[in-house]
Amino acid sequence: QVQLVESGGGLVQPGGSLRLSCAASGYIFSIMGWYRQAPGKQRELVATITTGGRINYADSVKGRFIISRDSAKNTMYLQMNSLKPEDTAVYYCNKVVAAESDYWGQGTQVTVSS
Repeated sequence: QVQLVESGGGLVQPGGSLRLSCAASGYIFSIMGWYRQAPGKQRELVATITTGGRINYADSVKGRFIISRDSAKNTMYLQMNSLKPEDTAVYYCNKVVAAESDYWGQGTQVTVSS
């Protein structure tokens, strides 16, 4: 049974940084990603990484966010730099592509505000 636990969110000023972590157990997917859902908006995929290290980013975060994974620890990370108010959302990790009907962790709230 898959279990995903996201952590590391918080309140940060515009231009600041945060590092999110995702601890996975039960089953390791070859392609993992970070998603986010802002209030009133659909969940969107912002970064993906394969077990082989292939990485992709959404245009909205390219150049600011860095995704990485430690396969030995079954953990994935998202380093978020130069944060903007529009990055405010609940951030989730999951397989790519995960459906709304799939299992999701509780997410971690990121709020960018002065």
